[in-house]
Amino acid sequence: MKSMTGFGRGEARQESTSTTWVVECSSVNRKQLEVGVSLPRDLNDLEPQIRNQVAAVCSRGRVSVQIRSDQPSSGDNMPRLDQIVAAKYVQELKAMAKHLGISQDISLSEIVRLPGVLVSEARETVAEEVWPVLQPALEAALKQFLEMRAAEGGHLREEMETRLATIESLAAKIAELAPSVPANQREVLLQRLEKAGLPLPLDDERIVKEIALFADRTDISEELSRAASHVKQFRAYLASDEPVGRSLDFLVQEFFREFNTMGSKCNHAAIAHNVVAAKTELEKIREQIQNVE
Repeated sequence: MKSMTGFGRGEARQESTSTTWVVECSSVNRKQLEVGVSLPRDLNDLEPQIRNQVAAVCSRGRVSVQIRSDQPSSGDNMPRLDQIVAAKYVQELKAMAKHLGISQDISLSEIVRLPGVLVSEARETVAEEVWPVLQPALEAALKQFLEMRAAEGGHLREEMETRLATIESLAAKIAELAPSVPANQREVLLQRLEKAGLPLPLDDERIVKEIALFADRTDISEELSRAASHVKQFRAYLASDEPVGRSLDFLVQEFFREFNTMGSKCNHAAIAHNVVAAKTELEKIREQIQNVE
């Protein structure tokens, strides 16, 4: 079992440019898989490959991948002044000023702002050259990221197993109490008849028929059987190596349906108390499932 939250970091060195590439992967809860990639503009062509690599190991969650370079600054990256272009600008501007009969004063700050005077010497990053270096860093970040998700998923699994055992115990208590519901109803019915001045013998056909109908309406054996099946299936999902978040979410909904039916069928205080306790545990499990891949 894996959680949907995690973080991982990886680095790789590109010797040809003395550049260290840093990759960080993080994720939060989402019903579906969403992958967001942030990387330098020169590497935009690598985004599909990065998304595919993330999708190969994740099935749910909002995964953010951030890629940046830690390139040392160097004087070689300083813009170069193209003196030939600058001189040509000055020559043309002075000729135009003379022709127009205006001042020929031209400042250096004005000259360097003219197109083509300052030329950047920075080398453009080539995506095809970076990918063989960047991919191992991405793999290292994803490896650490998945390890963290698995560790947190283990804690979630332990917590859910504990709560599932509590639910199983509460269902067993309900099963013990269920047979007494018709007998309690019979006593209540006889007391009401006696208070109304209409006492009837226990073997009266009308009482027997009423109690039989009541017993049929309050029979929760099917709900208890399905709840036991859900417990078994839940444990199977917890032990699975596959993503089970969606399956567990659906199963918890089915669990709620069974306990709601038990509570509505049985007009019994002790059973109602156990039903409420079981639904409280299920609600806590449902909150945890929201973070399961």
